[in-house]
Amino acid sequence: MTKYARDEFDRVPETSSRQGVHRVASESSRRRLGPILAVGIAALAIGLVAFLFLPKLGITPSGSPLMAAGSALSSASASPSAEASQNTASPSAVPSAEPSATPSASETLANSGSPSDVPSAEAQALDKTQAVAVYNGTTTSGLAGRVSSTVAGDGWTLGPVGNWGGMPQQSSVIYYSGAEQKANAEALGELLKITSLVESAEFQLPVVVVLGPGYQ
Repeated sequence: MTKYARDEFDRVPETSSRQGVHRVASESSRRRLGPILAVGIAALAIGLVAFLFLPKLGITPSGSPLMAAGSALSSASASPSAEASQNTASPSAVPSAEPSATPSASETLANSGSPSDVPSAEAQALDKTQAVAVYNGTTTSGLAGRVSSTVAGDGWTLGPVGNWGGMPQQSSVIYYSGAEQKANAEALGELLKITSLVESAEFQLPVVVVLGPGYQ
């Protein structure tokens, strides 16, 4: 029991339908949230159905991410085939079957012949029909005859063969008259192993071989 006296607010009818202010407020807010939740659930269900079943039926909304991804994949798959067709159709990729109009270096060399086939300037200047005189300037008997046989055996035309009657020689010498006989003198020097070559106009013969002391 309370110690305060009862007043007008303590007179509450027993048959009143009011159960409290908080309960009435709770019921009104629940009524307002019901339609919103129903609309949200319906929108979610429609979106889920569209996402799961419409692509299987071949229906894709225009501008949707799925359509954009599909177009990107189709363009990527078509790009290699287009590039392959360009490579196949390109004329530069096919080697030419026509022969080259410019001959190669090997063909030029084959047509011109090997260097050994071209006569050298020295071979062209040699004239073995020119008479070659051989004189023995040593005390070895028969040396001029033996050397002249070597000269003739190499195809040269022999001139006078005998003993040397001029100034004593210190070594073997080949004399030649004029520059046109130099090639003949050099060839005879290689044949007879004589390195001393002297141009002289004192002799009436084109080439004169004088065998000096020590010649073998």
